Amino acid sequence: MTCPQGEFTLDRYPIQKNQSLQAWDAADQYLLQYLAEISKPEPGDNILIMNDSFGALSVALSNCPLTLQTDSWLSQQGALHNFRHNHISEKQLYILNSLDAPDHAVNIILIKIPRTLALLEDQLYRIRPLLTKTSTIIAAGMVKNIHTSTLDLFERIIGPTHTSLAKKKSRLIFSEYNPELTPGNTPYPSSYKLENSELTLSHHANVFSRESLDIGTRFFLQHIPASSGNKKIIDLGCGNGVVGIRAAELNPEAELIFIDESWMAVESARINFKAAFPDRKADFVFGDSLADLPENSIDLILINPPFHQHNAMGDNVAWQMFREAKKVLKQGGEIYVIGNRHLDHHIKLKQLFANYVNIASNKKFAIIKAVKR
Repeated sequence: MTCPQGEFTLDRYPIQKNQSLQAWDAADQYLLQYLAEISKPEPGDNILIMNDSFGALSVALSNCPLTLQTDSWLSQQGALHNFRHNHISEKQLYILNSLDAPDHAVNIILIKIPRTLALLEDQLYRIRPLLTKTSTIIAAGMVKNIHTSTLDLFERIIGPTHTSLAKKKSRLIFSEYNPELTPGNTPYPSSYKLENSELTLSHHANVFSRESLDIGTRFFLQHIPASSGNKKIIDLGCGNGVVGIRAAELNPEAELIFIDESWMAVESARINFKAAFPDRKADFVFGDSLADLPENSIDLILINPPFHQHNAMGDNVAWQMFREAKKVLKQGGEIYVIGNRHLDHHIKLKQLFANYVNIASNKKFAIIKAVKR
C-alpha cells in the first residue's frame, strides 16, 4: 500500500496461499490522503481507530500513540501481523475489544464503516463520552456501504455531519461533536424471548439475528443430536449461543465450548448460557476457529459456517473450520454442518472425511453430518 505516510507491505489475515485480495481498500487510502492534506496527526495527538480490518490505517499512522478497537479477533491478529511484517513494534499499538472504552484521552477518532449498522450505532454511543469540541471525527467507507441511515446515526448521536465527494467509489464522513445533543444510551444489548421456550436471548450489537431467531438456526435446532454421555461439544461460530444451549439441553452431562471470532458474539453466548444454566460450567473462547484446541479431544462440533470475511465472499473460512474440525475430533467424533444448499458443504466434507450423511434438508438449507474414522 502506497500512501503519503509511506509504503507498506500488508497481508490479509489469516494468511492464505495465492491470496488475490489486498488488505486495504480505496477508503483507507482516501482517509490517509486527507489526513496528510490537513497535516494530521500532529505531535501529541492520540488516535482511536475503529474497525481497521487488517491494520492498514494503524500501520500507516503508527508514528503516533494508537488505540485500535475492533470486535474481530482476526482483525486484531491481522494488525499485529502487519506491524511485525513492517518492522514496527507491537508496543505502538494498544488493542481494545468492542465492549471496552479507552482509559486515556483521544482527540482523533477514525472509523471504518462496518457492515452492520447496529455495530456503528453502538460504537457511536460508546465514543460520545470521549469527545470534546476539539475532537476530530472522520469515518471512511466504500460508497455502497454509506447510506442515508448511516449519516443519520452520526447526526443523531454525535452532531452535524457532512460527506466528501466520492473518490474511487469511496467517501469520507465528517462529524462535529455537539455537546447539546441528548441521544440517550445505546439500545444494546437487545433481547427477545426464544420461541417455545422460557429463555430470553440477549444480543450485543454485532451479533447475527438480533431481533428474532433466523430460519436456518430454527431448522438446525430441530436436528441437534442427544446423548447421556460425558461428551465435549463445540458450538463453533457460536453467535448468540443458542445452538450450544440446545445441545446442552439434549446432552445434560456434556461439556460445552462456545467459540467465535466476534467478541460481542462470545459475550452474548456467555450471557445466554448463564441465563439458561446458572450453575453449569462452559468455556467461552474468543479466537480463530479451532486452532488452539488439542487434537483428538472433541466428540461433537456444530457449525453454521460464514461465507464472507470482511466483505469478501468465499469458502476459505468454511474450509478452515472443516479442516481444523477433523484434527480436533476424536475417532468416531461427529461434525454437524448447516448451510444454504447451494454452498455444497457436502462436497468439502466428503473430501476431508471420506463420508457424509444428509441429516435433513428443505428448500433452502441442508444439514450434513460427517464422522471421523
